[in-house]
Order: sequence, then structure tokens, then C-alpha cells
Amino acid sequence: MKTACFRGGTLTGPAHSATELHGFLGYVMRCNMEHRTYKIFGYKGKMVRDAIHSHDVVSAFEAFFRNPRGAAVYNLGGGRHSNCSHLEAFTLAERITGQEMITEYHETNRVGDHIWWIGSNASFQRDYPDWKQVYDVPMILTEIYEANVGRWVPAA
Repeated sequence: MKTACFRGGTLTGPAHSATELHGFLGYVMRCNMEHRTYKIFGYKGKMVRDAIHSHDVVSAFEAFFRNPRGAAVYNLGGGRHSNCSHLEAFTLAERITGQEMITEYHETNRVGDHIWWIGSNASFQRDYPDWKQVYDVPMILTEIYEANVGRWVPAA
């Protein structure tokens, strides 16, 4: 049977929910734009995540649809192409908006958080060598900003 299991990493884009416990890059940008305090939980803000844009996810699904394999299992995330730490995301958000991040550090990390997660898309790329990721973290954050600039404003 021609099916696949896609195990997603940090899937994101301009319409991501952007909440504290979900939507890392969206939430960084939202906090910056709304002058909210971003709570850093452990690891001194050096926790790393990869992030893959919804456009790149859909293009991977299309590649599979056009040439399906049987019982395939693929990791699908930002990989080495698109990843950052919290500190790096803060710097990028500040550069994009021109506004300083407001952060608060909590020494204790959240249960289940990994210090570092960068997945590998090697299996998918081996089967679909024409598929390429387009978006990296700076592009993702810029698009999140542009999509929400009229909506995420500081409270009066």
C-alpha cells in the first residue's frame, strides 16, 4: 500500500497559533510585537529547535503524492537548514521589529523539553532529491511579522 508516515518537527508559518506552550517562533514574534514578557524556561535560553514552514511541508506532501512509496516513514523538520536557539530567535525578532525583547528567566526547564533538537530529513531527501526547503528561520520570522503587524500590537 502506498502510504507514508510523516513525523513532523516544529511545523510553523504565519498563521501558527503563537501561544506560550505551542508555536515557538510565532510566540517569540508575538511577544516582541505586543511588548509581552517571554518566559524562558531553563537552559539559559540556549535550547535549540528546528522549524519547518508550512509551505515546505506541503511541497513535501506534494512530492510524495506525485511519486508515492509503500509504507514509508519520514522525519520532516527544519533540520540543519532552519533551526535556532531562543536567544537567536530573540535577536532575529529584535532585528525585524526594531524593538527589544522583554524576557524573564526561570531556572527550571519544562518537563519533557530537550536542550537540543534538530531532526534529519535525509531519508525523505534521499527518496525525493528534487525537494528543497525554501524557508529558514529569518524568513519564517519575517513572514510571521508581516502577516501579523496590524494585529499584534501592544495593549493600550
